[in-house]
Amino acid sequence: MTPAPSPTLPPMQIFDVVIVGAGAAGLFCAAQAGQRGLRVLLLDHAEKVAEKIRISGGGRCNFTNRDLDPRAPHKHFVGQNPQFCRSALSRYTPQDFIALVQKHGIAFHEKHKGQLFADRSAEDLIAMLRAECAEGQVAHWQPCAVKKITFLASEASEVSAGSYQIETDRGPVQAPSLVIATGGLSIPKIGATDFGYRVAQQFQIPLIERRPGLVPLTFDGAGWAPYAQLAGLALPVQISTGAKKARMAFDEDLLFTHRGLSGPAVLQISSYWHEGQPLSINLAPGVDLPSALAQAKARSRKLIANELASLVPSRLADAWVQQDADWQRPIAEASDKALARLAERLARWELTPTGTEGYKKAEVTLGGVDTQALSSQTMECKQQPGLYFIGEVMDVTGWLGGYNFQWAWASAHACAQALPMRGEPL
Repeated sequence: MTPAPSPTLPPMQIFDVVIVGAGAAGLFCAAQAGQRGLRVLLLDHAEKVAEKIRISGGGRCNFTNRDLDPRAPHKHFVGQNPQFCRSALSRYTPQDFIALVQKHGIAFHEKHKGQLFADRSAEDLIAMLRAECAEGQVAHWQPCAVKKITFLASEASEVSAGSYQIETDRGPVQAPSLVIATGGLSIPKIGATDFGYRVAQQFQIPLIERRPGLVPLTFDGAGWAPYAQLAGLALPVQISTGAKKARMAFDEDLLFTHRGLSGPAVLQISSYWHEGQPLSINLAPGVDLPSALAQAKARSRKLIANELASLVPSRLADAWVQQDADWQRPIAEASDKALARLAERLARWELTPTGTEGYKKAEVTLGGVDTQALSSQTMECKQQPGLYFIGEVMDVTGWLGGYNFQWAWASAHACAQALPMRGEPL
């Protein structure tokens, strides 16, 4: 019997750099590297490109923040070493990305607190990034999964760079540089996986423990029942957690849900909250509650709930007074102690979340590739030549409001500018 011919393997394709992950960081890095003249392959396992850009900011993408101060990254970024961000953020600023958006004629507006959004759609920003990749003649394979990565060390020296052989759905490729831009674990329904962390583990790159960030908080049990009826109610608050030097506070809007609390205030504080820690919420920031209630007592015969409704939303006022029989009467008949208790509880509502809504609702992933293992100038691994990590896969997490996208652009730019050209030493 004549043996069946073995299947023909596709030929090995050679690139200067392979970038895994076609999200914000991967697309921008590919475009920048391609426009420098490198042969770039960008690949992603998902069906659609840049899904996180597409769904962010209510479909308009909060693509950066004017208020970011590159000299003080610790103000807006969380991680074991927030100062790691300083170099990349100072070399590619919000103004640099704004100039690119303007070059492509994309209209945008500032919502508040420096947050910039596309006027029309996040699709305009995705089209811009794709056009930039096209200008750099980037090869883009998607959907295309990576099956295996092998590092082929140089024979000359154990520490000099070799190259990476990558087995993909579309055949084998090889490059001296490999960039991991696969993001974190948040929002698995749009393709998030732990791929980047597995690559780090393969090459003994340390990882910081991961957990959901910018995520709604949950409260279980009968204790939450009185507040579940407030689902859909939003109001401005001051929210804080931690003590003394570790205390963090935000002045933002709070949203009640059936399972707990959400809204910008809670998403922001969630990146600083740790299991078992209480939250403190001022439900009437900027209001002198003791004085306001005392004045109402002196001139009004209305129920406490009715007077309270002039200071906080009426639904909240109605629910709040149900907690104490002393608050369910005309304000003129209430004791000073009862009103003081009411004012104190509204200004310092102490409660401890039982958990979070998890990665399915988290906007980002806290933790990730340990930045101590990376160069802050280039994003390259110090002990693994030619391997780079950019964007959310690293232990760098920004505040809500465009900071994470700016980190994607800045880390991608730093990496792209550092990638060696053909013939340059690695």
